[in-house]
Amino acid sequence: MPPLRALLLAAFAILTLTGCEALFDPAASRREARWLQEIPPLGDLIEVEGRQVHVLVTGRPRGSARDVVLIHGSNGNLRDFTFDLVPRLQSGFRVIAVDRPGLGYSDTWGAIDSDPREQARILQMALAQIGVTRPIVVGHSYGGAVAMGWALNAPSETGALVLISGATHPWDEDLSAWYRFNRTALAPTVRAALAAFAPEPAAHRAIADLFAPDPLPEGYVAHFGAGLSMRRSSQANNVRQVNDLLGYITEMAPQYAQLTLPIEILQGARDPVIAQETHGDRLIAEASGARLTVIEDAGHMLHHTHPEAVIAAIRRAASRAR
Repeated sequence: MPPLRALLLAAFAILTLTGCEALFDPAASRREARWLQEIPPLGDLIEVEGRQVHVLVTGRPRGSARDVVLIHGSNGNLRDFTFDLVPRLQSGFRVIAVDRPGLGYSDTWGAIDSDPREQARILQMALAQIGVTRPIVVGHSYGGAVAMGWALNAPSETGALVLISGATHPWDEDLSAWYRFNRTALAPTVRAALAAFAPEPAAHRAIADLFAPDPLPEGYVAHFGAGLSMRRSSQANNVRQVNDLLGYITEMAPQYAQLTLPIEILQGARDPVIAQETHGDRLIAEASGARLTVIEDAGHMLHHTHPEAVIAAIRRAASRAR
């Protein structure tokens, strides 16, 4: 095909599909409004720099127990923790679960919140308003990068870290096809179509893949509120943050050697998302306070599939932080 003709056809396809985005808007808006009604915030909205951060505080009264901060992974929200882990922690800790900037009910700060250190700064400002001091910071998956950013921002004000399948180091392989596609001009149209028409059972299948080789817990998807993640704004913020993560992690990793605080790392030997040799193994070689626990025959969602191991790691971190 002559180059000019190919270029014209490509331009026509982009213009046609981009025009379809406006056709999807009414259906997407109606569906997003329904999701927001069906999946309300569980905690309080704290103002930071004119924006809001969604924070849930539960468990022991302030000052009576160690603060534990829970930071969720990509395209998630704090409900990921309230399904099972938060109830297990409430008797022994003051538990603070957060929606990361741009996800759940927390506002985005725009392009700057692609930096995990910036996300940590925003969360630190929000939690300072409720008196969080020297917490045990627990980060799952992408939240592990934010937990590392938290410690780099304020090492003396961080009690300890617990990384559950945490993303901490640069990787060599490219991201999945979905994230690569979201670098293209057609991505907004497809995100609008997904928000408008994607069958919700499709979200069940995608979430189930994260739990492999373990089964998806009954009732998890309904509690988690997959609709919050299917909103156009949440999709856009998530893919931007994930696509930009490698550059920021590459900047952060050389600084880990300066950290001396306790770091407990939990890794599933069969994790399809976070490779032990890329992340956990490298962190224990660099940070003097890092300890790695590998769980055989386990995948990515250890706080659901092996909650006792996660709670034990949090207790070890709290003990070491004293």
